[in-house]
Formats: sequence, C-alpha cells, structure tokens
Amino acid sequence: MASLLLPGPKLGALHSTKLDTMVRLILWIALIAAAFWLWRKFKAGTAADTRPTLDDPLKMVRCAHCGVHLPTDRALHRGQLWYCSPAHLEQGPNDTRQG
Repeated sequence: MASLLLPGPKLGALHSTKLDTMVRLILWIALIAAAFWLWRKFKAGTAADTRPTLDDPLKMVRCAHCGVHLPTDRALHRGQLWYCSPAHLEQGPNDTRQG
C-alpha cells in the first residue's frame, strides 16, 4: 500500500517526456534548416551583385590583309583599314582575299 502513495513516474508522464524530446528535436532541426536556407539565399543574393558586367561589348573589326576578326583594342589601323599585326599593317590590304 505504501508504494501506491509514493510519488513516481506515471506511465503517461514517461510517454509525454519522450514526445516532448522528439518535438524539441524536430524544432531544432527545422530551425537549423531555416537558418541554413536563409544564409544560402542571402549569400546567393550578394554573389549575384558582385558578378562583373560588361558596360559596352567590344567592337570587332576585320583585318584588311587576312580577314581575321579581332577587338579594336588589339587591332592596328591605318585610315579606315584595320590590321591584326604590324606585319599585316606593313604589307597593306590583300586584294586577292575573297570576302
């Protein structure tokens, strides 16, 4: 009879403790997943802003001697004609080139 009067864990209380522990674990996992998702979203947003952008596309010109295309910042010109190298600049335009 004395054992009935002493406080002790009840069967329902033991089940409730396991349930509380499981709920806390699930909440922590959800919190960590949400924090990770927000961090990645923030990181991706700032990375997109730091990508280099081209203000103006490079203008391409054609060599009057060999016909190769190259950007104007690497080409040499004489008058209205553009050349890909100093050698082609000296040789001048190639009249036999099919174009």
